[in-house]
Amino acid sequence: MAYSTQMAAALSGATTGQLRSWRTDRGKGPFLQPELAVRPRAVYSFRDVLALRAFARLREQRSLQALRAAVGTLRQLGETEHLSPYSLVAEGKTIVLYQDEEHGTDLLKHPGQQVIATLADIMEPFTPRPGVVVPHLLHPREHVTVDPETQGGQPVITGTRVPFEEIAALIRDGVPPERIADYYPSVTAAAARDAQSFAVYVDSYAPGGRAA
Repeated sequence: MAYSTQMAAALSGATTGQLRSWRTDRGKGPFLQPELAVRPRAVYSFRDVLALRAFARLREQRSLQALRAAVGTLRQLGETEHLSPYSLVAEGKTIVLYQDEEHGTDLLKHPGQQVIATLADIMEPFTPRPGVVVPHLLHPREHVTVDPETQGGQPVITGTRVPFEEIAALIRDGVPPERIADYYPSVTAAAARDAQSFAVYVDSYAPGGRAA
């Protein structure tokens, strides 16, 4: 599965500017480089989106310097795999790496010290910036689903393989939601409206958009 910078931003809650910054090598390697491709254009995997979403949530409460320090400690502890399997959560004034739902490792205040706390769910909606609500990762709308096993992970109408973008494009061309079933019998008017709503959200991450 492959996501453009705009879609990766919309699904993760990070801005397109943050994604550009985080994949730039500033002397110590990029913060998070897409595992699929960087040139001629960046292409992100679903694992990338999971990691980006975790960092976008942490960025609400911690500076980028603190995030870079936490990732640096993670590497020093020998954790060199892709960042997506690691659950990084802000706890008090530090950042914790969770091995499971109860046990974690302090990455900032007391690096390597074991701690016990509650694991945050990065799938849930959150607000990274005023006026921006990032929807649930796997269910960004009631009738729109993101499934890594369906259509390469691209958002589709729930219960179908129909990409939300195709429905949103028909509505932009003037087809009312109630007539979408003429083209796609499995897509209800409610699902069509959700596709349109999600398309507006994704468009807000385009250059010059409100979220970008």
